[in-house]
This record gives sequence, structure tokens and C-alpha cells, in this order.
Amino acid sequence: MIAGIVPPFLLDRLARTDDPRLARAAAAARKTLAVARPPRPTRTRLRLSIDGDALVAETAPAPDRIISDAGNTENLPGRRVRSEDDAASGDAAVDEAYDGLGATYDFFWDAFARDGIDAAGGSLLATVHFGDDYDNAFWNGERMVFGDGDGEVFIGFTRSLSVIAHELGHGVTEAAGGLEYQGQSGALNESLSDVFGALAEQHHLGQRADEASWLIGAGIFAPDVQGEALRSMKAPGTAYDDDVLGKDPQPGHMRDYVETDDDNGGVHINSGIPNRAFYLAATALGGNAWERAGLIWYRTLTAGTLSPTADFTAFAAATLAAAVAEYGEESEEVAAVRAAWAGVGVVEDAAA
Repeated sequence: MIAGIVPPFLLDRLARTDDPRLARAAAAARKTLAVARPPRPTRTRLRLSIDGDALVAETAPAPDRIISDAGNTENLPGRRVRSEDDAASGDAAVDEAYDGLGATYDFFWDAFARDGIDAAGGSLLATVHFGDDYDNAFWNGERMVFGDGDGEVFIGFTRSLSVIAHELGHGVTEAAGGLEYQGQSGALNESLSDVFGALAEQHHLGQRADEASWLIGAGIFAPDVQGEALRSMKAPGTAYDDDVLGKDPQPGHMRDYVETDDDNGGVHINSGIPNRAFYLAATALGGNAWERAGLIWYRTLTAGTLSPTADFTAFAAATLAAAVAEYGEESEEVAAVRAAWAGVGVVEDAAA
């Protein structure tokens, strides 16, 4: 499974523009769409914390990051340019990828005691400067790959921690058993990566659920683009409204579900529905979103009981089961999860 963060319908809109101001971006989108993405071919650290007046030292797993540079070619993995414990390279994309992978690793360990993508301390592999004006980032089954963008619409995918964590999240989903990248299971696959992307960013910034932007891909658009991010988990359909890119097509409720054969059955479009369900659950529970809502979604993914072809209804039922197992049938967590799925029309509202 190869999953890119920029949906093909957005690249297609950009590829077909005849606006002379975006000639380079249009050409870049056409090249990006034409690229055949290549197939997939224990460390510890000392952490210090303060407990009252005491300084506490403990050992914890550490990431093993390996960043490579494709040199604006489509050859993977590229030339190794920074490994664990190396000094900053001075190349912004290299160092952003390195730091972003570290922040995402810390999130998964601190929130779920997960040691990397495979939960066994495997290396975190990433390639930057992929392709010529390549307008996407993707997980290819082995590594995270980041283009530089075209400079007119997209200005670099390593600039956003939520993008880096999104791609690493695809690896976690695959390692946990996977969700078929088609239709509703594919939309859930995309949504889980958005959930992990948002949570990694919130964890890094120390934000509570009510303080967060809930945006995915903020900072990757050029200043002239009329939009703030690729997606909004809080308000699907509002992330951008641009003359060239069009309006964000994501629905936030099942009544607006998009039936399409494009985009693997709308995986990047209909992911707005489970995205908003997670937002509703997380903000209803409050506090740090990764502590309760995030744990429930993570338990759902990693329990080993989720079908690779699960649809929204099956996933909602699985999150409720995970919430019951973790917190009890009468808990506020179960009530919040049930209300969230009802709020997006996936389950019936028990209060109705």
C-alpha cells in the first residue's frame, strides 16, 4: 500500500489549470501524477524529568532515524545524509524530517509505549528531495518520502509535523494489520493517519484538545493559496477554497458521503467523517486528546480484531468496544465515543 497525503483530485485540479501564474505548479502536478511510486523493497536513551523536588532519570527506547536525499530524482532510497546522533545537516528538509520523526516517535512512545513503526524499534527511514517539483509526500511500505513542492502552490512537505506523522502513521496502521486502501476502509486508513498526525503535533506543542487547530498540513501551501491546510478535522470541507484548487470537498457527516470511483473510492474525501468523529470525542473528553480518545483509537487499531475491510460502522463499534474494555460500560469515555459517531451519522443517536 502506497499512500500520499495530497489527494489525486487536488493534483488533478492543479494539473489542469491554465492560469499563467501557476504554470510551474501545473507542470509539477502533472509530473507528480505521472510518477510511479517505487514499491517496498535497539536503541535506548536517558530521559530526565522532575518529580516534585527530585530529578528523576530513566532509560527509554530511542528512535533510529536515517534520512536520505534523493537529489530531486525518483531513485530510492537516495544518499544517506543524516543518521541518529548526527549534527544538523544545514539542509532544511533533512533536518525537518529528522526532527519531525523524532517528535512523532516521542508521541507514540509517551502516549502508547509504542517503540516505532513496528513496535520493535525498527529504523525510521525517510527520503527528502524526491522528484523534480514533486507535489506530495507518501509512505511506500518501507519509508516516508517527501517532495519539495513546486514553490507556487506547495512549498515543502517536511515543514508540517502533521504531514510527517501522517505518513509514519500509515506505517503503524500497516504494521498493526492494515486497512484495505479502498472505500470506507481506505478512508479509515487515511483518517487514522490524520488522527496520529494531529495528536503528534498536539503532543509536541503541549496542546489540549480545545487549544489545537486540528489542521492537517498547515504550512505547506504557498502564501497566495486561499487555504490554511489540506484538511480540517474540526470542520471538514473548510480547509481551503481556492480559485485553482477548488473548495475542500470533505464531508463531515454521512448525509454528505461522496460516492466516487476516483481516489480509491474517495479515501481522502470521506475520511472527513471519521476525522470529525474523533475530534468530537476528543473535545468532549477534554484535556490531552492522546490520553483518552487517542488511546481508544489506538487500541482499536492494534487489538488484532479489526477487519482489513472494516467500514465506518464496524470501526465505530470497535472503538466502543475498546472504550468499554478500557474504561467500563458506564464511563464518560464510552458516552463520548458513542455521541461522536452519532454526531456524524454513523450510528443512531441513543438519546434521540
